[in-house]
Amino acid sequence: MLILQHFPGYVFVTQRYLDAAPLQLKFGLAASKCNATNSQCKAYLSAIIIYLYTNDYKQAEMCYNDCSQIDAFCKSDQNRCASNLLAAYSDGDIEKIKRIAQSSSISNLDHSMIRLARKLPIGDVSALKGNTGRQEDQPLDENDLT
Repeated sequence: MLILQHFPGYVFVTQRYLDAAPLQLKFGLAASKCNATNSQCKAYLSAIIIYLYTNDYKQAEMCYNDCSQIDAFCKSDQNRCASNLLAAYSDGDIEKIKRIAQSSSISNLDHSMIRLARKLPIGDVSALKGNTGRQEDQPLDENDLT
């Protein structure tokens, strides 16, 4: 588990962020098996931050939804932080994103994750506003069962 804990730091230095998020999720799974719920929740929040840093809001949202199925994460401060962060992204509220990046939940993460979180938002957040997860172009078809 110690190797998994320090390997994401190497990935950050080499700027291979898309490799880092799955590693954080694996670290969270390993922490879960060791009953280290605090480390588990920090790893899941870290993965969500990495996806947001790479401008992949949909993947961050999917990751959050998957992690929310885990009882330990649902009850954690990291869950509330991730939820607030995703809500701020969906609202396009840059100031709220920056305020959340200064929160204690993020300050308690690994130093490389703190640096990534404090650089948020990356890219055009206003493009996400009102366009997250909804298909407003197509009306709801009651006969479509898919």
